[in-house]
Amino acid sequence: MKFGKRLKQHVQETLPGWREMYLNYKDLKKLVRLISSSLEIRNSEAEFVYLLNNEIEKFNAFFMEQEEDFIIRHKELQQRIKRANERELLSEGEYEEEMARIRKDIVDFHGEMVLLVNYSNINYTGMAKILKKYDKRTGGLLRLPFIQKVLEQPFFTTELISKLVKECETTIDELFPATVVAEEMNEAAITMVGEGIFRNTVAALMTMKEIRKGSSTQSHFSLPALNLPDTKIIRSCQLNSPIPII
Repeated sequence: MKFGKRLKQHVQETLPGWREMYLNYKDLKKLVRLISSSLEIRNSEAEFVYLLNNEIEKFNAFFMEQEEDFIIRHKELQQRIKRANERELLSEGEYEEEMARIRKDIVDFHGEMVLLVNYSNINYTGMAKILKKYDKRTGGLLRLPFIQKVLEQPFFTTELISKLVKECETTIDELFPATVVAEEMNEAAITMVGEGIFRNTVAALMTMKEIRKGSSTQSHFSLPALNLPDTKIIRSCQLNSPIPII
């Protein structure tokens, strides 16, 4: 499957509020196809770069907003866990109910952070591919300097989110039995027919796997390795999910 179709599929499978935040690959590809003469090349490059810069601004604004929100939510979850463990005002039943709510919120939080890392990787992939098409069409050398610029953008820097993902998994391992988490994952897979972070996260990871598998060559423009561990949560999602991820 070509990248444009994979991107469209991924956008359809991600969280509804995120769908307008991805690369406008379709319009950029149309612009490249319209170039057919040296005069059009000179006129189109400024427009092409302008559109790419607008996309980068969009990525950065969205990514940094999500990152800031995740930092706040991470702190709030830690505070909830601390309060629950102090158990000053909680009966045994209330404690179990609160920890069940926290467990669900942590799993959802983990899934959203995985989606954000995929957001970064997919948009990088799209930019690299459209720049390759542009250089091939025009005979230009725009890709290298522009990709170097992309590598310095906030949306491409996922180290903090990856760190939060690992901390989130450590918290789950410390507080909740693995069997309980696996059972809840399996139940979520059965009950979530077409919605929910569980399905979105698995779909995002499968899409990224396919995008990388589709590349027959590797270069300094190729997508870097995903900065996420092969987590027990994700393996559980993939193994237990009866939902077909195409």
